[in-house]
Amino acid sequence: MGVAADLSSGGRSGRGFSRGARAAAALACASALALGAGAAAARDVKVCLLAGKTGALEAYAKQSEAGFMMGLEYLTKGTMKVGDDKLVVIVKDDQLKPDRGKALLEECYGDDGAAIAVGTTGSPVALAMLPVAEEHKKVLIVEPAVADSITGDKWNRYVFRTGRSSYQDALAAAAAIPADEDVAVGMLGLDTAFGRDGVAAFKAALAGMRPRAKVVAEEYAAGSTADFAPFAERLFNALKDKPGKRVIGFIWAGAHPMAKFVDMKPERFGIALAPGGNILPAMAAWKQFAGTEGGIYYYWDFPRNPMNDWLKTEYQKRYGAPPDFFVAGGFAAASALVTALGKAGSTDSEKLIKTMEGMTFDTPKGAMTFRKEDHQALQEMYHWRIKKGASDTDLLELVATIPAKDMPLPIRNKRQD
Repeated sequence: MGVAADLSSGGRSGRGFSRGARAAAALACASALALGAGAAAARDVKVCLLAGKTGALEAYAKQSEAGFMMGLEYLTKGTMKVGDDKLVVIVKDDQLKPDRGKALLEECYGDDGAAIAVGTTGSPVALAMLPVAEEHKKVLIVEPAVADSITGDKWNRYVFRTGRSSYQDALAAAAAIPADEDVAVGMLGLDTAFGRDGVAAFKAALAGMRPRAKVVAEEYAAGSTADFAPFAERLFNALKDKPGKRVIGFIWAGAHPMAKFVDMKPERFGIALAPGGNILPAMAAWKQFAGTEGGIYYYWDFPRNPMNDWLKTEYQKRYGAPPDFFVAGGFAAASALVTALGKAGSTDSEKLIKTMEGMTFDTPKGAMTFRKEDHQALQEMYHWRIKKGASDTDLLELVATIPAKDMPLPIRNKRQD
């Protein structure tokens, strides 16, 4: 402004500046304006990451955060920039409390000025957050909460999920059930929306993929349960006289009850256990159960691609262990974020939604695609078997990759627009 004022004064009087001085001053003014324009073009893009870092799912939340930050590092080549814009991540702990999660998201969009939010660990908290995204007209990337209603009847157009849904988990578990024989299944579910939704999804998945398999008994237990004997006995009694193969499946988060079921010797009744995927510390307790099979969202040694190779190497260096289940999930959310911002060239919600519907983005698992109808990320899943001679981290062998196209995932959100 000083240069412009001086130029104006010199121009009016016709004195005070030589032609060369006026030219130099004009060049300086143009440079200052250009620098100002460049500074205005580059901006901070605030992103809120919400996770249940306090409570029973603390391990999941910490993995998600680590994976998200490593994903941003990899995808921005360490700059934390998309184009000229700098990503600023604000991390908040919702403590697995729905009311707190809702209030924190309002704070993110309102007080913090976040353009996009990512989270969270628990499905009840995620469900409480969905209306906030709609009210503020801001994009919310859901990871890792799995409740089907997030992309079902509670969905709104600002919600995109990179994490797998309960139904995708169920389809992977169903794919691990034999297709060519009769199978009687008993289910133990966590007594939460996650557990009950998961069992319901598994029953529906069996009907679509494995019609010769039937769920004949269901039990639900609190996460704090110490004595699983009554649950196991009821499931054993329901299965023991059924013809064909007999299996007990689990829909569980947190400390897993499978080892306690094993102690009760289900093999007495010809019953096999199918625990489903979990984080490495939980699955390490299963290493003596060679041959046990199930379905999983991610296991560090299964995908073969450069992104997963980098993640395996770097995570091992930094944390002394392979990347786990939710690390890959956090990384996938980061990839969706960076890809969307880069393609849209804007933080405007309408431009982001238009970009993200049908968008394919790379992850440590391989490519994922947001389905336009409900914004669920379509993705591969994996059929695994516990190795003979397994260790805590070298535990699973790949039986089969289950392509997204082979999983009949229903659309349940009844979208109107």
